Amino acid sequence: MLHGAVPYIDLWDRKPIGLFLLYAGVGMLPGDGIIAYQLIATLFAAATAITVAMIAQRIGAGRISGCVGGLLYLLTLSVLGGQGGQSPVFYNLFVAMAALLTTRLPHLVRHGRLSAIGWNGLGACALVGLAIQFKYTAAVEGALMGGAHVWAAWRLPGVRSRAATIGWTVAWMTAGLLPTIAVVIAYADMGASAFHAFWFANFISIALRRAYPARQVMGNLGSILGQVTPLLIASIATLTRYRTLKEGQASRRLVIGWLIAAVAGFAAIGTFHDHYALPLLPPLAALGAVALARSRALAVIVVGAATLVFVGERASTPNADQAVREAAALVQTYSGQRCPYVFMGDPIIYHLAGKCIPTAYAFPNTLAQAIEQNATGVDEAREVRRIMSNRPPVVVSSDRSRTIWNVASAAVMRRALASDYYLRKRIARGRYNLLIYVRRDRKRPYDS
Repeated sequence: MLHGAVPYIDLWDRKPIGLFLLYAGVGMLPGDGIIAYQLIATLFAAATAITVAMIAQRIGAGRISGCVGGLLYLLTLSVLGGQGGQSPVFYNLFVAMAALLTTRLPHLVRHGRLSAIGWNGLGACALVGLAIQFKYTAAVEGALMGGAHVWAAWRLPGVRSRAATIGWTVAWMTAGLLPTIAVVIAYADMGASAFHAFWFANFISIALRRAYPARQVMGNLGSILGQVTPLLIASIATLTRYRTLKEGQASRRLVIGWLIAAVAGFAAIGTFHDHYALPLLPPLAALGAVALARSRALAVIVVGAATLVFVGERASTPNADQAVREAAALVQTYSGQRCPYVFMGDPIIYHLAGKCIPTAYAFPNTLAQAIEQNATGVDEAREVRRIMSNRPPVVVSSDRSRTIWNVASAAVMRRALASDYYLRKRIARGRYNLLIYVRRDRKRPYDS
């Protein structure tokens, strides 16, 4: 983007523009871009944890247990893949801040201040509007928070209040939709083809994606449930004592609603990758902190269990850094001034090797995996054939299970590799290997 590339046209993905803009901004910072995004992500995660602690205190937790809730958020964030700068690491802050504003509603209703409810809702909806441009499922949580403001305002007596509520409702909806409307207008201004590319990537392609096998989906869901068990235990403890906990009860209802909305957004995607569950963590951590404030034994059990899960996850998760950097070094060595092709591997290899990208569909799953077949807006096998016709000097593939591969694309790749390439190196990357293929005309005397 910093060199003129336009998302969805020059590089294709179906994520909203906010994530692109954030990483483009990080790319403008001095030094190592990977360290830079990690530092920014750390700031966002810390701010979210603080916000979770504030919400927990408002719904009945003490200061210490609220801080423990924030700590549990951070621990579980890394367990579910959040250490990689996934989009919820950033937009969870906006949603949590909106939730913090929403939990003020019982106080505002008691004081009968419609204007205060109006401005409070405007802030909450604007924050969710930003979150939506990181992940569209945040709209489900936004609808809950906006609806809570409408309900709170409608409860105030008087015809004038009802009329004003309608006006505020329009304002809240506008605030929530404004970032998305701005992006739509920007792409429409670029022309019909640009707008079509944006619209297809953001709103059409997801419906065309194939479903994962039921066995894999259930396995993913089971893994997530195991990873968030400590937070679930604490949250269930809060819910089972719901009616006996008078302090912050009205605000706690809103956080329960927030959790239900987050679960609905998570379920709507249907694939249940671990990082898709990251939006569940703020409401779970805030609710769980309430129970921890009332039972020291439960607090010790939950914090201990969360720590064990964290340590176990970190110990069992392969460190891909060395493997990917080794692959990038080989790609850099053999590519010369031409573009390599990462067919099935880590797209960061292009960046680490400092090489050009041969296709707008640079994220390997779009052309190589079965789930994306006929969901990208192009004939995936034809695009792979076009890329290979340009004779990329190096191809990165893998020996991952063939059941996930796009059969047509894989067939094109298999023929090209068999006729024009040799396997330069097999690099262990956790549970599978990266395969580095080099064109035969670039073979060096010392290669085996």
